[in-house]
Amino acid sequence: MSNFQVAALYRTLWRWHFYAALYVLPFIMILSLTGAIYLFKPQIDRWEERGFQGLPTARSASPNAQLDAALAAFPGARFDSYRLPERAGDAVMIHLAMPDGETMRDVFVSPKGEVLGSRDPEAKTSNFIARIHSSLLAGRIGEWMVELAASWAIVMILTGLYLWWPRGRGLAGTLWPRRKSLVRDLHAVTGFWVSAFALVLLVTGLPWAGVWGDAFHYVRAELGLVQGKPNWKTSQHADHDHAAMLRHEASGPPMVALSQMVAKAEQEGLPFPTLIKPPGDEMVWTVTSQAQNRPLNRTLSFDMATGEELSRKGFADKHPIDRAVNYGIAWHEGQLFGWINQLIGMLTAAALITLAVTGFLIWRQRKPEGLGAPPRHNASTRMKGATAIMILLAVLLPMLALSLALLWLFDRFVLPRMPKLARWLCVS
Repeated sequence: MSNFQVAALYRTLWRWHFYAALYVLPFIMILSLTGAIYLFKPQIDRWEERGFQGLPTARSASPNAQLDAALAAFPGARFDSYRLPERAGDAVMIHLAMPDGETMRDVFVSPKGEVLGSRDPEAKTSNFIARIHSSLLAGRIGEWMVELAASWAIVMILTGLYLWWPRGRGLAGTLWPRRKSLVRDLHAVTGFWVSAFALVLLVTGLPWAGVWGDAFHYVRAELGLVQGKPNWKTSQHADHDHAAMLRHEASGPPMVALSQMVAKAEQEGLPFPTLIKPPGDEMVWTVTSQAQNRPLNRTLSFDMATGEELSRKGFADKHPIDRAVNYGIAWHEGQLFGWINQLIGMLTAAALITLAVTGFLIWRQRKPEGLGAPPRHNASTRMKGATAIMILLAVLLPMLALSLALLWLFDRFVLPRMPKLARWLCVS
């Protein structure tokens, strides 16, 4: 390949890099804002349930009576789980499957056995924020768009570090901003200091992603590393098995009552939220903690007829791959180290928003006519390394590879037939 062809290739990749940056900017803003809010999910959830807290506990009803009250309030509903109260005086939450076989309901019952209210679990503020964060409320297509933006954001950070790294000059403008080029330096300095934290957030979010996550689950199972469903998508409402509940209903109720299982669960001191699930296909009672700080969680199963403990599984029993993913997700959600983790997450989100805003301002200052990429000095030297980084990441990130292929097809077959568009995009 001649020097002219190499230079043309680097200009093309720089232009693609620039287009991707414009695509990524609004997603960075949305994901940073929603992610910062979701860091405080425990506080938000508790605030939303404030009307069901601080209740009198004298002459409390039994868990069996509380369940009976919830089922009486929703005739034909089926019992899915019982959530232990976080603090004394809190109502219990009983999760019911509605008679239509599709919808669920969270029913709050006071310590005295009175039904205080109910809600659609999908209407929780934290669930709504999570859906924006993961799919922009656009379903599968939204998931792909978010994954594409996250993939290119990883490219932006790594190639940005490479392209902006000081070579033969001082650290001013990289470790701290200079007054004479404040916007540019603010972008570079922010990117330098936040890059490691941002990369951790982006990479730990990939197991949830549609394409990457599905591929990871497939490899995880096909290589024989871990069997069964991934267990990092912890949700109080993630595993509704209506068919199992119907089959169990036909086989008769368990001999061990809910009240006995609640007593056993309370003795364990599991982190909130702790759920008690009635026997299903496996014909056992299940007590499980579903805290966002996943390393703290445990799951116990009990014989439905005798109440004898059958199994006990903790975080140490998971495969190292699943342990690593769960550590990453607990960090991603801001729950691994409590408020310190939340603070770091907030600062990271603020820094990413700063990167997005300053990146847009830099482009506005330097952009040519149309939607062209700003000129890249020393493209033949620095773009060589940036290209290598991009190709390596394309091997690891399927949505990135797909987007590069589509960009090539667009350049190769569409732009030659649309000269006005090509000029607007500054394609020579």
